[in-house]
Amino acid sequence: MGFFSNLKEKKALKKEVKKHQKEHKSTLTFSSDIKKLSKKYKEPNSDFFEDLENVLIKTDMGMKMVLEISNRVQKKAKAKSTFDDIKEILVDALYDIYQESGKYRSELNWKDGRLNIFMMVGVNGVGKTTSIAKIANHYSKMGKKVLIAAADTFRAGAVEQLQEWCEKRLTGVDLVKGNSSDPASVVFDGVKKGLEGKYDLLLVDTAGRLQNKEHLMKELEKMTKIVKRGVEDGPHERLLVIDAQTGQNGVTQAKAFSETTQVTGIVLTKMDGTSKGGIALSIKDILNIPVKLVGFGEKVDDLKPFNIEEYLEELTQDFMEEDSDE
Repeated sequence: MGFFSNLKEKKALKKEVKKHQKEHKSTLTFSSDIKKLSKKYKEPNSDFFEDLENVLIKTDMGMKMVLEISNRVQKKAKAKSTFDDIKEILVDALYDIYQESGKYRSELNWKDGRLNIFMMVGVNGVGKTTSIAKIANHYSKMGKKVLIAAADTFRAGAVEQLQEWCEKRLTGVDLVKGNSSDPASVVFDGVKKGLEGKYDLLLVDTAGRLQNKEHLMKELEKMTKIVKRGVEDGPHERLLVIDAQTGQNGVTQAKAFSETTQVTGIVLTKMDGTSKGGIALSIKDILNIPVKLVGFGEKVDDLKPFNIEEYLEELTQDFMEEDSDE
């Protein structure tokens, strides 16, 4: 039984999907575009598959992945396949390709009883600071002791922005600003305070200067060495924050950062305002870097773990509603 069939067997799927729509109001158009194709064509011919590829391209899955999906669907689709058959084959292909692109750990590398250190990277304007605040809020609400190291001393206002979050919008989250403009010294102070104060989590903000990758690489290497002096197996996560609205440009950013540091996961922001959600599949397929967290709003609670099954449920929600109404 394929992934699509398992979705159909969920009794409460329609109710949950509608609840999800109300909460997150995603503008993903994938499933509605596929429904339009099923009305446009009497049968899935060569023109249909060409239009299907265009629909996939719109989601920013990446050309390599688009062609792979199209080829798989065409091979499995028989001449007299119905459009219900086609969409089942299509969803199964999306799921299988994601799973086949390599082993991955979608959960954050968290362990109780240690100082967990998450290093955050990403270019300016992608929502990195907000994501840090959301992660801090999540663990703080779980009763964990959280510390933020404001090591982005390059961007004007970065430290002040984190300070405002900690003072006005977060409860029980502390901040280390450091006494100099050297980000490495801020990290040193953060690790020291984290260990001495028995914190559960240290979130390290970093500057995103992709225009000077050599400088960025040296800076991140220096920070990593300082972390390891205090916590040998740290940092436990290097999370790259990407704006989902940037589409394939986000894939380019992921490539660049993966060349400068060992990125362990992606935080995909602004998923509520984009129809380009295919970037989650594309990054995993091209770089084998899993999306671990998804941001979908401006509120401090608007962050959730990425789950491929839930993601495909949302992506194909019109399919499910149509089947359940029949």
